[in-house]
Amino acid sequence: VDDSIEHITMSSTTPSATHPETSTKLVRKIIVISWFQTSTSSRPQTTAACSAPVPNCEEIENRIRKNIRCSWRDMLKLCEEKDVSKLGEIPVSDFLAEKFHLDLSKEEINQVTTKYDIKKNGKFAYYDFLQSCILLLKPQKSTLLQRVIIPKPQNLMSPGPQSMLFYSTMLRIQPQILHCWRPMKRTFKSYDESRTGLLNVADFRQILHEYKINLSEEELFNILEYYDKTLSSKISYNDFLRAFLQ
Repeated sequence: VDDSIEHITMSSTTPSATHPETSTKLVRKIIVISWFQTSTSSRPQTTAACSAPVPNCEEIENRIRKNIRCSWRDMLKLCEEKDVSKLGEIPVSDFLAEKFHLDLSKEEINQVTTKYDIKKNGKFAYYDFLQSCILLLKPQKSTLLQRVIIPKPQNLMSPGPQSMLFYSTMLRIQPQILHCWRPMKRTFKSYDESRTGLLNVADFRQILHEYKINLSEEELFNILEYYDKTLSSKISYNDFLRAFLQ
């Protein structure tokens, strides 16, 4: 496959309630425990979904995305310092648009903070905001992705829940993925002898380890919960790589 990216529109709908949440998480916990053969720590709660309409900030986010990519680590650090309760949210009034030169009007700041006040409690969900600007977990316009081709999946992914730890894990490994994604993609394909675009979890984790990307049990659990919602023990490596290549 040619080494360049085209945009792939992926489904980012809220996960369905096909299985009771408790039993699904329990089954997945058991699977992950069997891989690591270690005890499992408690799961962080996933970000609460909001059924109320939210402002359409796509144009604003597209405009500030470049600046966010240059400063997101500093922004994340400051937000985490203000997030005393470690809930992935800070007071709306602490949104640092001016400090990071985002060049937003008061009205635009209000739109952004309203959109990411996920729980409608006056708090700005900074992990949700950063993942929207840094990771391709939601549909974006095709003009954003023109550099390399990552094969389209035969079936559009129906993602699972996105927890705060999922966001933090994906952001943590993003610099390493960008540094080595081309050889990593080739390694993924070499393991995928039947060319299904899928790898079992053991191979997936082994390849990440080969590229010095080590995930804790809890981090892997959160990635699986998103990319393997149906408990198939398979991960689409193209979907995984695509998330980092805006």
